[in-house]
Amino acid sequence: MTDLKNRKAIITGGGRGLGKATAIAFAKEGIDVAITGRNEAVLKETVSELKTFGVNAIYAVFDVSNYEEVQASIKTLIETLGSIDILVNNAGIAAFGSLNDMEVNQWSQIIQTNVMGMYYVTKEVLPHLIAKNEGDIINISSTAGLTGNATTSAYSASKFAVIGMSQSLMKEVRKNNIRVCTLTPSTIASDMSIELGIATKDSEDSVLQPEDFAELIVSGLKLPRRAMMANASLWSTNP
Repeated sequence: MTDLKNRKAIITGGGRGLGKATAIAFAKEGIDVAITGRNEAVLKETVSELKTFGVNAIYAVFDVSNYEEVQASIKTLIETLGSIDILVNNAGIAAFGSLNDMEVNQWSQIIQTNVMGMYYVTKEVLPHLIAKNEGDIINISSTAGLTGNATTSAYSASKFAVIGMSQSLMKEVRKNNIRVCTLTPSTIASDMSIELGIATKDSEDSVLQPEDFAELIVSGLKLPRRAMMANASLWSTNP
């Protein structure tokens, strides 16, 4: 298994939920971590926790849906870290409602954040990985990107798009020794799913926890460079 110590990672949406769990899992492996988000207080608290593991931890406050903010912030983060090895595209939003009832602005913002946001961040990080001829990009989609359901048209459309973009990128950059992994978790008891009412805080025995998925990400990164986890889904054992 590959030693991840001293690698450098950026995790979007890293202040809470799956992003935070992944950041903690990375810190335990000795990876220096930069987390991003829109709530500075949450990011500061998470960075303080990450530093207790003896790694360099930093944060940046920006909205992934704003390309100018992404450009400036990613540049600063990579300069501060000194380099970049791993990108986890985790930032995303969700809302449910019928196609006809959901406001156009809300539908558009889900696409702008979940699809364009991932594109913007990847576009700014990718040249650094290509220059090194090595790296890992982990893109978080969802089982909602595999099968659409009633009232999920905007979210499903965004996550279907993430899968297509991610799989295309994987085939583009294999020649650069860059591994691109597309992950499609089912319901995880994250802050977002709890706020949406599709999971509860006391559902530990029946719903996936953020730490479960973080463990899968770390396992994929530890594979020898000759091997790549291109796609993976993680489901709860309880229906």
